[in-house]
This record gives sequence, structure tokens and C-alpha cells, in this order.
Amino acid sequence: MIKIQNVVDDLLAPVTPIAGSVDTLKFGNPQTEVKGIVVAFMASQQVLEWSVAMGANLIITHEGTFFSHHDAKESTYVNDPIYKAKSRFIEESGLAIYRFHDYWHRYEPDGIMEGLIHALDWNDHVTEHLPAASIVAVQPMKLEQVIEHIKKKLGIRYVRTVGDLSTSCSRIGLLAGYRGGGDNAIPLFANYKLDLIIYGEGPEWETPEYVRDAVHLGRHQALVVLGHSESEQPGMKLLADRLRHKYSTIPVHYLPVDPVFKVV
Repeated sequence: MIKIQNVVDDLLAPVTPIAGSVDTLKFGNPQTEVKGIVVAFMASQQVLEWSVAMGANLIITHEGTFFSHHDAKESTYVNDPIYKAKSRFIEESGLAIYRFHDYWHRYEPDGIMEGLIHALDWNDHVTEHLPAASIVAVQPMKLEQVIEHIKKKLGIRYVRTVGDLSTSCSRIGLLAGYRGGGDNAIPLFANYKLDLIIYGEGPEWETPEYVRDAVHLGRHQALVVLGHSESEQPGMKLLADRLRHKYSTIPVHYLPVDPVFKVV
């Protein structure tokens, strides 16, 4: 019998313990037998309902279930009707929810980044893995060609971009999730001689404005913003694939969700 605690222990094993990590069992009993596993970027209400319908009793999620990175902040919403409805559904369904965020990012290479690189079919083009980014070198392509490649490989309908669509891109920096802030992203252009940075999410007044100024000053640089979930879901798919291989007797499902925003 495989218990929830067995799965948790296996997930944490490759990484030195992280003090204050958000990676904990949010709901459920660690001694419960695992009947089925759902892996998702976030335990949205839709994912919760799908999990119950599939007969899974353990959800492994990357982001927080209640709209905050830190559990302490979730107390802000305890009287909110959506928080109450979601909590009640989880309790009544008997679902266990384990958050797997910090440790997955500390795998070597970072599991989220590895999944994104694999999805983009750039495994053979990685030149360096950094703590918060990966550098890839591809055959020169116009920015618009890179964007079409991204949309096709990730199965997404749109991205946001800064720069001339005809800009030639060969050296690319990848930053998944909320790593697009200026402190992380901007130095990469000079330090690694990048033509393009692709990231999930970040403050709009930092890296995007830097690239706007760089282009105005005649630099051939560009930026592509994928969206947070769009950049991290491939990493959760990779996790699901590994769990499916490890626990061959337990159904393991990867549940992607559509982009949260609609472009109108």
C-alpha cells in the first residue's frame, strides 16, 4: 500500500530540506492510501471537481489553493464565500492536497524549467542552467518565428511581446513563473549576450520597459511574456510523467487548465 506520506517523501528526497517551505500537506491525512493522483499547476475549483470525478484522492499542485503564495495570508479570505465554498468542497470530498513548489524548483535542473525546455523541444540547445534561468542557443530565427514556435509547442493562442518582430534571435534566456522582474531578467541581456528573454510573469514596468528603451536606442533585443501558468504547466506535466512511471499501479493524471485571461 502506498500512502500519501510515501509520495511526499519521494518528492522531497532529492533536495536538502528547505526551512520555511510552503511545500506541505494542506488537506488530508498523510497515512491515507493513495487511490489516484492528479497533478496540476493549481487546485482550481474545476481541477477539484475533475479530480473527484476521476476517483483521485491526492492532488499535487504547484501554486497555492487559495490565491496566495503563503498560507498565512489565506486567513484574509476565511469569511469570503468563494473561500468557504472551495474549502467545504475539499473537506466533504476527502481530497488531500499537497503543494509542491519550492522543492520542485530546487531539483537539478529545476523541474519546472526542465519541463518548459522539453516542451519547447530545446533540450539539446541548453548552454547553461542558472538558479533562476536557463540559457539556450538556437539557430537564428526572427522573433515572429520564435513566437509561432512557442505557441505551437505549448498549445497556447497568444503571448505578449516587446520588440521588432523581425529581430533575429539566437541566444535566449528562459525564466519560468514569476521570475521576470528586472533584478532577475535585465542583467541576463548583458551578462549572457542575449537577443531574447522569455518569461512567465513579472512587473510590467521593469523588464518590458527596459526592452522598450533598448530597442529605441538601437539594440536588437526582445521579450516574450508567456503567462505564469503557461510557463509552468509543462513542468507539472513532466512531474506527472515521472510519477506515472514510478507508481505504475496508481492512476496518475495531469490536468492542464486553459489560460485564465481572455483577450477581447
